[in-house]
Amino acid sequence: MMTTATNEHRNSPGARETVPVYFDDLDSYGMVHHGRYAVLFERAMIAYWAARDVPLGGTGSPAGERVVHVVRGLELIYEVPITRMGEIRVHFCIEHVGRTSYRYGFRLLSADGSTVHATGRRTQVNLDPATLRPAPLSAQLLRLAEPIMSEEARASLSARVASV
Repeated sequence: MMTTATNEHRNSPGARETVPVYFDDLDSYGMVHHGRYAVLFERAMIAYWAARDVPLGGTGSPAGERVVHVVRGLELIYEVPITRMGEIRVHFCIEHVGRTSYRYGFRLLSADGSTVHATGRRTQVNLDPATLRPAPLSAQLLRLAEPIMSEEARASLSARVASV
């Protein structure tokens, strides 16, 4: 079980956001309820994209298209419970980019970054807004996501673009 963050993780690619843990995130034992860990990641991801003026919720994108990205899968591994309100850090990156989908990897950390509370992955699929069927990710959105892509994601994206 990995419970201590290392310098390797502190220097890894991706985004780091600080998010609040509220009273209503806690369960009757005074720990963050297991279902709220995904919400904590969501708060961090939304803060990251909102700070970059990327609209969420299907309202449009910087390229002018309507964006519908839905969650296809979510995996969480719990390490050490979060036992109080306050702030935590969330470190995340885009680990993989496919033609119509991408996968985030994330870690929920203590405020000082020394303890790993949970790790996870979330896969999202881009849907065509008219048909709600998977559709290719736009070049504009991929450019916006590049700063938080892992080296593996950038390499696979570059290889795919080069083969077209």
